[in-house]
Amino acid sequence: MYNLIYPTLFRLDPERAHELTLRALRLAGNITLSRWMLQLLFFARSKPVEAFGLTFKNPVGIAAGYDKDGVAIRGLSALGFGHVEIGTVTPRPQPGNPSPRIFRLVEDEAIINRMGFPSLGTERMQIELNPALRMNLAERIVGFGARRRRGFSRVSDAMLGINLGRNKDTPNDEAVFDYLALLQNFSAYADYLAINVSSPNTVGLRDLQSRAALETLLNHLHQQRVIEQKNHKKRIPILVKLSPDLSEAELDGAIEAILRSRMDGIIVTNTTLGREGVSSTLRGEAGGLSGKPLKQASEAVLYQTVKKVDGAVPIVSVGGIMNPDDAKKRLDMGATLIQIYSGLIYRGPGLVKEILRHI
Repeated sequence: MYNLIYPTLFRLDPERAHELTLRALRLAGNITLSRWMLQLLFFARSKPVEAFGLTFKNPVGIAAGYDKDGVAIRGLSALGFGHVEIGTVTPRPQPGNPSPRIFRLVEDEAIINRMGFPSLGTERMQIELNPALRMNLAERIVGFGARRRRGFSRVSDAMLGINLGRNKDTPNDEAVFDYLALLQNFSAYADYLAINVSSPNTVGLRDLQSRAALETLLNHLHQQRVIEQKNHKKRIPILVKLSPDLSEAELDGAIEAILRSRMDGIIVTNTTLGREGVSSTLRGEAGGLSGKPLKQASEAVLYQTVKKVDGAVPIVSVGGIMNPDDAKKRLDMGATLIQIYSGLIYRGPGLVKEILRHI
């Protein structure tokens, strides 16, 4: 099926094509019959994995950045993902960087993006996640009486991660307030939270990966997490997503900060500013590179992270996983979970099922 629509999608502007597929997944996921058909088409045997105190139905997830505002969680879950990481969400709405900001490097099976955290903001994502808030919004719009408060219920059987980032205009010395606000607002909705300090498309953000800055930030988040645990009667796992462009010493320092601040896991890696192995004429476009050329760097960071962590916390591997063999290798190297994004674009939604058959 994907082979039939692939040529049409790839003739469209990349961001436009992404918007159309996301809308289709949203629609399919919100209609019982179409959601059931997707589940039937992409059904794969369950392969449970324990991580962060959670049980994932399988180790394959969709990486942050695909569904930035949490609009297609049900549809993505129906494709067989064991977890869906939405975001990056920012406290306040922001448009991101000007277009064009996504580029397909087809001959390299790669993507360059300089999105810059486009986000509808906290309130909009909460409305997507909570049917009660959607009802309250409808009541306000049409003028129905008093608002009714209802409890939050799960939107899918996949574990839900929410990726958090600071607003573009928030300076790094005030970034902690953005992350604290996001933790407070999403602890009740997520199965885990991911702290994004590694996107190359928000100026200065990566400076937060330095050992001192990262440990200070994460210690504040841990303290707030303790408060949220009392309020919501659950401990929310916090993961930290790191860059593939850190030096060996910088990566060791970031990992030490993560472990010392009692975080629950590490996601490696985000996109890269490097262009090794890229032949496309678009290689000079600014932004983070993902896809096949990221494979070697991502595996190298995973190897170092597994060695440094030595089993202390689970590791999520992402970056350059384009086929079942890539996925199996990451798990064999010591990753507990894996995530895909560019592989989904180039191989289609059947990739999840293929990976689960292979591992």
